[in-house]
Amino acid sequence: MIRRQVRYVGRVQGVGFRATARHVASGFALTGWVRNEPDGTVVLEAQGPPDELDRFLAALAQRMRSNITSATTAVTATVPGESGFRIER
Repeated sequence: MIRRQVRYVGRVQGVGFRATARHVASGFALTGWVRNEPDGTVVLEAQGPPDELDRFLAALAQRMRSNITSATTAVTATVPGESGFRIER
């Protein structure tokens, strides 16, 4: 199990990015959250088996490719007991 934080830059707010992330995440065995940031970026944290996480992030990037200019990924500490994938406000 690993956890990654991804910061997406581009036209990522006001285009359904968070709802799309939650919808795409529902097809994978992972947990986490996604939220808009004041600087116009979107930050996502997700955890699960490495292969599931890779497939989820690739699927999200494919769905939102026309909106993403760049994405920065970092490994972060796992969150024990987390359940579901949610939109944070």
